[in-house]
Amino acid sequence: MTDNNGTEKATHSESTPTPKPGAPLPSPSETVTPSSETAGTPSNETAGAPTGETAVPPSSEPAQPAPSESAGAAPSTPAGTPKPSPAAAAAPRPGGPRRKPESPKPHAVKPTPGPATPHPHPVVVPTVSDPSQWGRVDDDGTAWVKTADGERVIGSWQAGDAAEGLAHFGRRFDDLATEVALLEARLAAGTDARKTKAAATALAETLPTASVIGDIDGLATRLRAIIEHSDEAAAHAKEEKERTRHEQTERKEALAAEAEQIAAESTQWKVAGDRLREILDEWKTIRGVDRKVDDALWRRFSKAREAFNRRRGAHFAELDRERAAAKTRKEELCVRAEELSGSTDWSGTAAIFRDLLTEWKAAGRAPREADEQLWRRFKAAQDVFFAARNSAASERDHEFEQNATAKEELLRHYEHINPETDLDGARTALRELQEKWDAIGKVPRERMHDLESRLRTIEKKVREAVDAQWRRTDPEAMARAAQFRERVAQFEEQAAKAQAAGKTRDAEKALEQAKQWREWAEAAEGAVSQR
Repeated sequence: MTDNNGTEKATHSESTPTPKPGAPLPSPSETVTPSSETAGTPSNETAGAPTGETAVPPSSEPAQPAPSESAGAAPSTPAGTPKPSPAAAAAPRPGGPRRKPESPKPHAVKPTPGPATPHPHPVVVPTVSDPSQWGRVDDDGTAWVKTADGERVIGSWQAGDAAEGLAHFGRRFDDLATEVALLEARLAAGTDARKTKAAATALAETLPTASVIGDIDGLATRLRAIIEHSDEAAAHAKEEKERTRHEQTERKEALAAEAEQIAAESTQWKVAGDRLREILDEWKTIRGVDRKVDDALWRRFSKAREAFNRRRGAHFAELDRERAAAKTRKEELCVRAEELSGSTDWSGTAAIFRDLLTEWKAAGRAPREADEQLWRRFKAAQDVFFAARNSAASERDHEFEQNATAKEELLRHYEHINPETDLDGARTALRELQEKWDAIGKVPRERMHDLESRLRTIEKKVREAVDAQWRRTDPEAMARAAQFRERVAQFEEQAAKAQAAGKTRDAEKALEQAKQWREWAEAAEGAVSQR
């Protein structure tokens, strides 16, 4: 089945082991044959998992009544246990041929989606319990279950031994437990809480007479919890719906506020226009807003778009006026450039053309076609001037190359100067070189450094020779060395007089001082000779 949103509702193909609400349960004394045994198959779902998946609880086949004993030999049943139905009398007797229980067959269960927003389908894993803890099957086939109120008979097993019967009724209990787990999962997933409550109530009413062996009291407690929390879950679902509506409303309010800010402040016309289109596309995807609120927000957004369009139109109208003024200004600059194109004042006119280009950029953009045409006109006048200047520069470069060749020849002629052998001749040759060098004139800039370096090398060689000669003939240094020699002679004379007078210590002291002054004199004379 599907609801009005096209979502499949949960249906169950279980038969007798899980009674429908209001349906009678099997008689406690029913006799079960092998064909009626239900083999529980583990489901591929886990309770509490998101809805949207398909729950597969274990299959259960309707229990088939067991045959009655032969005429006049009906089996005894506990007090209060209903007699077997006529159909049960036709089932095989105990001790007759037994058939192997059929293997379980899984079947699909489609969970119900939530009322407000789609939830993932719950995934339930069926419980596999140990029936021996909660009941027994006697040797005569009577099945008992333990509850808080004591033991009670739930039926008769005549299709096999007691262990098989106990497993059979345990599987039927597992089917009920799977149903409860599915209801818990639906409640946790926020699906239709009202329907979940009704199903839990109906299932709880069948537990006192259910023909199963397991923790029936535990199932009853779980069902009571489902019933108690269903109203809370319904309120939560309603709150969730309101929360979603509030969030969607806030999204549209934020988009409307952004559109109003763009309309009032933005000057990035293309970017802002693209953003308004993106806001409109996003606006169309938002659902669930109250109709009146949605209409009011739409009016805000529409008003912001109109304000932006008006402001953008006014901007481009002003831009057209500015471009018309720029066209007039650039026409004037073209006239001035054409007047200067024939000038031969290369340096001054080049500076004027740089100023004209600065004014051109400051004038702004004219209409596109006119701007391109005016630029070609201005550039043509500029090219005429700079082509003439470049031609004159080529002639000058040729002259500079000739000058560089002449200076190289001059350097080759004077590089043989040797001031160590003829200092005066070297100084004279250097003066001649410098005079001829200046007379030749300028050379290309890229060759200037090499030529000047070679000239400085010759000048340095002559200058160092002149400095060395001056140091060797320095009269001040020679006078200082002579003074040191005089001091040596004075102290030697004092030592001789002291020795003659018998003053040995005075003589030794004078000799030591004479020795010190002699060393200083020798050092001064050596310095002069090494220059």
